[in-house]
Amino acid sequence: MKHYVITIARGLGSGGSHIGHALAERLGIEYYDEEILQMAADLSGINESYFWEANEKINKGALAINNSTGVYNKETTYREGDKGFLSNENLFNFEATVMKNIAIEDKVSCVIIGKAANYVLRGLKNVVKVNIQAPIDRCVNNLTKRDSLTVEQAVEKINKTDKYRSDYYKYYTGGSWISPKEYDLTINTASVGEDYAVEMIIAFLKKRGLIE
Repeated sequence: MKHYVITIARGLGSGGSHIGHALAERLGIEYYDEEILQMAADLSGINESYFWEANEKINKGALAINNSTGVYNKETTYREGDKGFLSNENLFNFEATVMKNIAIEDKVSCVIIGKAANYVLRGLKNVVKVNIQAPIDRCVNNLTKRDSLTVEQAVEKINKTDKYRSDYYKYYTGGSWISPKEYDLTINTASVGEDYAVEMIIAFLKKRGLIE
C-alpha cells in the first residue's frame, strides 16, 4: 500500500479537526496538528514557544498582506545568529521542512491539520488536499455545544479566527484560503455531516488508488 498524506484546512466550528481525528483512527495513520510545532522546534533548536506565538493565533494580530506571491520560499533562509532567524517567515520554513520530511523522506501516511500544508505539499501525487467549511450558523451551533460558549462569543471567535487563518494563508502562499482551486475536495459539513465527510474522503483516496 502506498503512503499518503491528507491535508485539512478548516473553518472554525466546521468539524475539520474532528474529521481529521476520525480519519486517522479509521485508517490507522498518524495525526499531526500541534505536533508539527514541536517537531519544528526540535529540528531548528528554537524554543517551541516561538512557534506557538507565530502559529494561527488570533491574539497575534492580522498579518500584513504585502506580497501577492507569498513569503514562503521553500528553503530555510536564516541560520542561528542571523537577524531573521526568529522571524515568522523562518519559523514557517522550518514547519514546512518538517511537513515535507514527513511526506517525502519519512514516507508516513498521515493527516496534517492547517499550517498551509496543502500549499507546502502541492504537486505531490500522494497528497489529498481537503478544505472543510460550514455556514456560520452551523459553526456557531458546534462551538456553543462543544466549547460551552454563548452565541455572541462563538460568532466573535469564529470571525476572528477565520479572518486570521485567511490572512495567514495569503501571507505565506499568496493564495486564497477559501478558494476551491487550492484543494482537491471542499466539503460543506452542514450539507453532508461530519461522518459522511469522512466517508467522502476515504472514497476519494480509493479513487486515487492510495488505499484499497
